[in-house]
Amino acid sequence: MKRHLVTGLNALAVFAVLVGLWQVLVWSLNVPPYMLPAPLQVAETISARFTALAGSLLITAEAAGGGLAMSIVAGVAIALVFAQSPWLRRMLYPYTILLQTVPIIAVAPLILMWIGSGTWAVTVVAFIICLAPIIANTTQGLISVDRNLVDLFLMHKASGAQLLFKLRLPHAMPNLFVGIRISAEISVIGAITGELFAGSSRVGQGGLGYSILYASSQLQTAYLFALVIAATVLGFSFFFLVMFVEWYFLHNWYESARTGKTE
Repeated sequence: MKRHLVTGLNALAVFAVLVGLWQVLVWSLNVPPYMLPAPLQVAETISARFTALAGSLLITAEAAGGGLAMSIVAGVAIALVFAQSPWLRRMLYPYTILLQTVPIIAVAPLILMWIGSGTWAVTVVAFIICLAPIIANTTQGLISVDRNLVDLFLMHKASGAQLLFKLRLPHAMPNLFVGIRISAEISVIGAITGELFAGSSRVGQGGLGYSILYASSQLQTAYLFALVIAATVLGFSFFFLVMFVEWYFLHNWYESARTGKTE
């Protein structure tokens, strides 16, 4: 507990120093607010527009969380199929990796045309960007079981389902959470990217991406910084939520989760 407290205090100290340098830089160079607002201006903007900011954050959180949840369900299901069928894995696994290489900014307009604007389109964009890490990491965990353990299960006449759900899937849990961690970090990026194109189904209402476009067009730089901070907070929240769930499920038997280390 003491080690975590010291780490947190160090992080806060570094953050305070950076904010102080930012404030001094703006004051000393007389930087115009529309180019770089001072931290105090950003804080005042957050306070003054907190309701709108919180509303946008909740909309983006809904889309990013929905896309992440969908990618977990679909990614685990696909990985289970790949683990059971080496032939399908060899045939289709490379195409799942292509999901990670296709620029999501190029796919988002197509999704907008096919689905229409609004939260559902943004959720689909977040789902696409989150899917590949979960498939890749879970598949690797499922097929990396020690051969001696597999032979032991077979020696006791374990069925294919028992081998999959009682050996391979528990063994793959650490890998699965690695994939979820990666996807949690990029789900917010996917949602905001989707909002830049899919925007909102109602004029004047939308998530962080929609608000970023509006603030940028109006040169509301302080509000733009506030939106970036909100997106950062959302990303950190998703990441630490996944870290807590990982610790909850794995700390009793997986070494790195028990010691608080990540590989």
